[in-house]
Parts: sequence; structure tokens; C-alpha cells
Amino acid sequence: MRESKVLIEIVEEIARYTRQIDELEMLKMVELIQNASKIFVVGAGRSGFCARAFSNRLMHLGKQTFFVGEPTTPSIGEGDLLIIGSGSGETESLKVMAEKAARIGADVATVTIFPEATIGKLAKAAICIPGGTPKSERKDSVKSVQPMGNLFEQLSWIVYDGLIKMLMKEDNILEDEMFKRHANLE
Repeated sequence: MRESKVLIEIVEEIARYTRQIDELEMLKMVELIQNASKIFVVGAGRSGFCARAFSNRLMHLGKQTFFVGEPTTPSIGEGDLLIIGSGSGETESLKVMAEKAARIGADVATVTIFPEATIGKLAKAAICIPGGTPKSERKDSVKSVQPMGNLFEQLSWIVYDGLIKMLMKEDNILEDEMFKRHANLE
């Protein structure tokens, strides 16, 4: 067997930049999740795939969670939380959602490269993830060995999984309990 140098390079990059993610912002998001009546999660493109997986795990925790855009997603209201995954923090459709949620009285949280962007300014918790994106005119926070937004997307997935682990500990929820909520019409 010959080890894959390209995979090792990617994993080492992920490990290096994981150390730059602020746990205090993660704790803020955990608190927002715990206090929310309903949780709405959204992201576009590949960031949206990561966000969708996060909403799935929140449901496994027993949280009333909806991925925005699904036909069964209800309206957002005061006391709810909108979590937005957006590298640039300026994706037009996501900005509109953040502004609307804030105007209605829902809390906004984000996972982003640019917490100073429009969505980050509206957020009560903004987890800043090192990365780059061709969708922003801002200077990327790091120069990745990977193309486009890969590093941001990979770190988003890890951050979301970290939040789930923190919530499991905080709420004393075991994996067996989560699995009882796993889809059985597969």
C-alpha cells in the first residue's frame, strides 16, 4: 500500500485551520440552539449540503428543525433561530432571509469566512471559519491547497458535527436516543 499524499495534504490543512475556530462562538451558537423554539437551517450550493446534514443531526437530537426551502418548512417567528452557512456572507438569497428573520424577531446565527459581511452583522453568533471563496470580493482569510471553497465546506461540516457533540453533552443525549429518531423509511 502507498499512502495518498494528496489526502494527507488535505487532512493536515484541515487540522491546521481547525485550531483557528473560536470555541466561544460555538458555545454562543449552542446556547441559541438550546433557547430556540424552532430551528431553521439554510445554505446554498455545497455549503447548503453541509447545512442540510447539520439540520438532520439536529432533528436526531430531538430539536424541532427545518431546512429552508423544503415544502414542509413552516414560517419563522419570534423566538426561532435561523442558522445560515455562507462562506461569503453575501449570498443574495441568504441575505434576504437573514434580514427577514431579524425583522420578524428571530435570532440569526452563521457559519462564514467573513463575519463582518452582511449576514454576520445580523448574527448573534458568527462562527468564523478560515477559507476562501471565489464568490467574495474580500480577501480570502487563507490560501488553501484546495480549489474554490473546499476548505470552508470541509471545516463547516466539522464545526456542525462539533456543535452536535457539544449539544449531546449539554443535553445529556446518547447516540442510542438519537438513532431512535433516524429515518426508517429508507
